[in-house]
Amino acid sequence: MESCTWFCVAAAAVYTFTLLRKLGLGFDAGFWPMAIVGASLGFIISPGFCGLVLLSCSLSLVWNTESRRRRELLPTESRAVLITGCDSGFGHALAKLLSEMGVKVFAGVLDVNGAGAQQLRERGSENLQVLQLDVTDGSQIETAHRYICTQVGDAGLWGLVNNAGLLHCPVDAELHPISVYRRCMEVNFLAAVSMCQVFLPLLRRSKGRIVNMCSLAGEVPMPTYAAYGASKAALSIFSKVMRLELSVWGVKVAVIQPTGFRTNIFGNSDDLSHYRDEILSGISPEAREDYGETYISSLLDRLSTMSNQMTEDLSPVVDDMRHALLSVRPRQVYTPGQLGWLLPFLHRWCPTTTFDSIIMSVLKYTGCEPAGLQRN
Repeated sequence: MESCTWFCVAAAAVYTFTLLRKLGLGFDAGFWPMAIVGASLGFIISPGFCGLVLLSCSLSLVWNTESRRRRELLPTESRAVLITGCDSGFGHALAKLLSEMGVKVFAGVLDVNGAGAQQLRERGSENLQVLQLDVTDGSQIETAHRYICTQVGDAGLWGLVNNAGLLHCPVDAELHPISVYRRCMEVNFLAAVSMCQVFLPLLRRSKGRIVNMCSLAGEVPMPTYAAYGASKAALSIFSKVMRLELSVWGVKVAVIQPTGFRTNIFGNSDDLSHYRDEILSGISPEAREDYGETYISSLLDRLSTMSNQMTEDLSPVVDDMRHALLSVRPRQVYTPGQLGWLLPFLHRWCPTTTFDSIIMSVLKYTGCEPAGLQRN
């Protein structure tokens, strides 16, 4: 009897995890309340029966969700999508995937002569066009807009994916020069606002989609991510306001909040050297003394370590981006990756002191202490 009880407890844990993970993915609203009632009755009758019911419900949730995601995609013919930041990473992978599906893709790149742009051109796909598009350059945005207008005609533009982004280097908020905050806001937030304003007439014409690449750091406070997180938080609330305002036009807005995936947003060795010089030249003498160059340099070394620890499989994010663009019933927020749903859940429901302890234990940098703390 005791083993049956523990089996039921374990099955309940699996079911609870599955339910929380799948909420909002489009399964029937009445399914899980009925499953809970059925499982409760099963526990009264027999713990073993209860466990079987809960495991069956978990499998049904997974099957129902994934099968509906596959079935409900819209036809791709005569649909055109503009994606920013296609030099590498998520944008690069999405451009290839959508063009293979038959979507006409305008892939905006920061460097039209770069390796990423060349790889896209070498695919030789009629559905894939590479455009020079620095999202912080108004003239390049207007040039891209004029060209796309000539290509889509009366059908309009079906999708805009604001994927281009800048991370800089995760360091304590006090150490970021104001120029870094401005640059993150310009690339991660203001550029997306500008893209939406310019291309919305084309999106209204098709009653299409806007997909904005946000971040878990924009919803959950994370140590050393002040500049990046603030810019993504601004983009997140902007997206949610736009979702409300554009609903009357039939335009849907979705937010993607990925966790840790390895892309070129982490930069290279030259970028790290530039970050170090920029930080050390921008901080006050007092901050330089309190933190110490050893601590600051160790944070920069941590960036390359973090990149190596991230998963290289971008498919969870790219699949969610595709779903947001082509699903009959897209979700408002997608959270691909490990802890993508858990940390926001804890942030929303845990007492502040409890969440602070959790997030600091998970993300606090312990490789080296600031010089001032060592003296104390």
